[in-house]
Amino acid sequence: MSDSIKTRADELASTIVSWRRDLHQQPELGFEEVNTAAYVKERLDALDLEVHTGIAETGMAAILRAKNPEGPGVLLRADMDALPVTETPGREYGSRTEGRMHACGHDGHMSMLLGAATILSERRDELRRDVLFCFQPGEEGYGGGEKMIQQGVLDLIKIGSVFALHLWSPFAAGTVHVRSGPIMAAQDSFVARILGTGGHAATPHVTRDPIVAAAYAVTALQTIVSRNVDPIDPAVVSIGSLHAGTVSNIIPDEAILEGTLRSFAEGVRELLKKRAAEVIEYAARANGCRSEFTLKSGYPATVNDAGAVETVRRVAAPVFGAENVIEPRPMAPAEDFSYFLQERPGAFILVGAGNKERGITAPHHSSEFDIDESVLPRGAELLTRLALDVGEV
Repeated sequence: MSDSIKTRADELASTIVSWRRDLHQQPELGFEEVNTAAYVKERLDALDLEVHTGIAETGMAAILRAKNPEGPGVLLRADMDALPVTETPGREYGSRTEGRMHACGHDGHMSMLLGAATILSERRDELRRDVLFCFQPGEEGYGGGEKMIQQGVLDLIKIGSVFALHLWSPFAAGTVHVRSGPIMAAQDSFVARILGTGGHAATPHVTRDPIVAAAYAVTALQTIVSRNVDPIDPAVVSIGSLHAGTVSNIIPDEAILEGTLRSFAEGVRELLKKRAAEVIEYAARANGCRSEFTLKSGYPATVNDAGAVETVRRVAAPVFGAENVIEPRPMAPAEDFSYFLQERPGAFILVGAGNKERGITAPHHSSEFDIDESVLPRGAELLTRLALDVGEV
C-alpha cells in the first residue's frame, strides 16, 4: 500500500502544482476568499464528498466517510487566505490582483489537501475512520480557525485528532519538521496612547512631554523580559511603531506606541500583558502624563500533542526518509491552528519548501516568496498516510 500511495501522489504531481498555480494567481484576503472557495468546492464536488460551505463565512469542510469506522475521525486542515503584499513581477503564475499575494504558502496548503482528498477518495474501502477536510479562511490575523470551531466544524463528525501542514521556506525541501509541545508562540498586541500637554519646544518646562514618556516606556518595556520573566522561558516584547509630533519646534499632545508580545507558556503570556500595561502607565505618570492602553489578544501558542507527534514521525519516515524528519526549535511566529490543538490532540507540521540552488530562499510574507513545488506531492502523501493511520494520539 505504501508504495502505491507514493506512486499515486507522483502521478498527481502536475495536477497538484497546477492547482497551486491557479490559486496563486487569484489571492484573496481573510473572509474574502469567495473565488478561492468556489475553486476548492468544484474539485471537492468532483470527488463525491459531503461538502459543507459557509463555515466562518468563506470556509468549508468536506467529509469522507469510512464504511466501518473503528474510532473517531481525523481532521486535516489547510488555510485559504492571502496577504496584502504586491508580488514581485516576472512569474508566469504570479498574482493577478494588485496588492494581494499568496506570500505564506496557503495556495500550496490547499493544493496538498486537495491532493490528499483525491487519493483518499480513491481508497474509500481502506478507510478505518472518517476524514474531515477543513479549508479554513482568515488565518492571517483574522482568527478564522476559532470562528470555524465556534460554528461547529468539529461537530460535523466525531473528531479524535487534528493535523495541519505548513510549507516553510527557511527549511530545505525534502525535510519535515515537527516537535511535541509548543512549536509556535502565542501572539498578543497592544496600542498605547501617552497623553501629555503640548507646547513650544523652546519652553518644555510648561509642557508635559509625551515623547519623553514614550522613550522611557520603550526602554523600560525591555526590562520585562530581562527582569520579570524566568530566563528559562522564551518571551519577546517589541515596539514596532512609535508616532508623535509633526515638526521640530512643537512638543505634541500625545505619542502612540504599538507593540507585540510573544510567549510560549500561558503564565508568561499573562505576565507580559500585565507588565506591559503597568510599565506604560508608570512611565507616563513619571513624566507627568497619563496613558491609555488597549490590548488585542491574539492567537494562543501552537502546542503539539506528544502522541500525535510520534505518529507524524513514524508516518513521515517513509515519505521523507527517517533522517529528514527533524525536531525544530520553537519559533516566535503565531498560527491559529492553535485553536484546533486546544480542542483535540494533534500536530502542526512544517514541510521544508526552500531550495538555495534554485534561488527559493525569500522569507514568508515577502514579495519574492515562493516554494519548491516538488514538495507538494510529498505533502499530499503525508496527509494521506496520516488519515489512513489509526494510532493512539
